[in-house]
Amino acid sequence: MKSKKHLAIALALPAFALSGCYVVPVAPDGTPMWPAPVAAPQPGAASPAVPAVMQARLYPANDVASRSGVLSGTVTNMMTGKGRLQLAYKGEMLTGEATRVADDERRGVASAVGSNGTYMSCEYQMRTPVQGTGICTLSDGARYQVHIGG
Repeated sequence: MKSKKHLAIALALPAFALSGCYVVPVAPDGTPMWPAPVAAPQPGAASPAVPAVMQARLYPANDVASRSGVLSGTVTNMMTGKGRLQLAYKGEMLTGEATRVADDERRGVASAVGSNGTYMSCEYQMRTPVQGTGICTLSDGARYQVHIGG
């Protein structure tokens, strides 16, 4: 009898330990307060921009680049006229930033550098906040056509 009781406890314990219990604060009217309610934008006030992470695909545009083939990386558009970029090139991680040109909010330049000294310079044109094209040149002479976003 005692072994059946121990077996029942042993089988019930994992289910009890793995079950979740969540405490969600509620407003006086009973609506959940989590996630925090988003206030409606006030007329004339700028709404906060949410960064967008996009894929960047770089296609070889010369013989030097064709030795490495197609590259891929990420671009995070901070929606402030600036962005962050990251990609792997020949085993080295290049990181940098992108900035829109002052007189044309769709055009921009980007630069990235790796820990071994490889660097990249790009010029790009955004069609939308999450889609664009451009050209990137690396310090070894490789040149790529870049496609940003989907």
